[in-house]
Amino acid sequence: MNSGDANNILVVDDDPYVLESLSSLLQEYGYNVIACKSGEDAVLQLVKCKINLVLTDIKMPGMSGIDLLAKIHDINPKMPVILMTGYAELDIAINAIKKGAFDFVTKPYNPDYILHTIDKARKYTDLLELEEDYKHRLEETVRKQTQQIFYLSREVIKRLTAVAEFRDTCTGAHISRMGLYANKIAESLNMSIEFIDAITYASSLHDIGKIGIPDSILLKPGAFTPEEFETMKAHTTIGHNILAGSTHPVLQMAASVALNHHERWDGTGYPRKLKGEDIPVEGRIVIICDQYDALMGKRPYKPALSHEEVFQIITKGDGRTLPGHFDPEVMNAFNKLSPVFKEIYESYQD
Repeated sequence: MNSGDANNILVVDDDPYVLESLSSLLQEYGYNVIACKSGEDAVLQLVKCKINLVLTDIKMPGMSGIDLLAKIHDINPKMPVILMTGYAELDIAINAIKKGAFDFVTKPYNPDYILHTIDKARKYTDLLELEEDYKHRLEETVRKQTQQIFYLSREVIKRLTAVAEFRDTCTGAHISRMGLYANKIAESLNMSIEFIDAITYASSLHDIGKIGIPDSILLKPGAFTPEEFETMKAHTTIGHNILAGSTHPVLQMAASVALNHHERWDGTGYPRKLKGEDIPVEGRIVIICDQYDALMGKRPYKPALSHEEVFQIITKGDGRTLPGHFDPEVMNAFNKLSPVFKEIYESYQD
């Protein structure tokens, strides 16, 4: 791993064993580590030193990790902060999201997952800088209404999408592809411009509810037990609960997408077993996009498939996936757009 210039990590934990083991791990991979036993010491180091990323325990005596997060963002609002916790309660996750946390890792931590998360954080910081440059150019050339949409929806969706991406094994490319797939199907269905714009961004939040699923299930390499699958299915309602209640059209649609993207046309989906047109159309669009992308990609339990194989599975069925799972009109659009789906998949890779 080449950590480049952005390799100064502040590690904060009141447990000496955790502090020592994490410091050794990160130093082995080329990072410069500043270790602190308290949030108060960490704030002093942030002022004195150039820090690129903070990895901190949530529960510490005195200043907690959540309190430290607020202090950090008072000093540097763009500083990526990764929280470590032995608890996976959703209320902690939501509280941290509201305060700008980048991601979570649970104790006992998985070294590979921590290294992966740190690497993602560094890449994400680079993307934020590029996006900031783009935002300034955009402000000079677009109308006031477009600017308002950008600030109100893109900023919120960007942060929530980051949580969905880095809590799961999915990638930024997957999330980008989902928006493009959904955009093309919505266009083919002659939906309104407002609908097309909304679903392009809302579809990226389809799996936001996975932040409430324990790592032991979310990151499991093999098949789920029936009990584990029931827990995993809850990500639909968790996602809806996180996003519901907004007055912004994109987030309203995102709440619907999160809840309904596993509902099937024949009524065999979840969480509510809706059938046919009782399923909101955005859910009917996103399910086929998500199914295509999942079948195309390699997973711990399956190899990557070719476009032709995936097309046959979706349109003809394979026993597990059936054509009856999908809205016939959406399926017709997918048939016409199949070459476009292939081009999107091949063009947007990590």
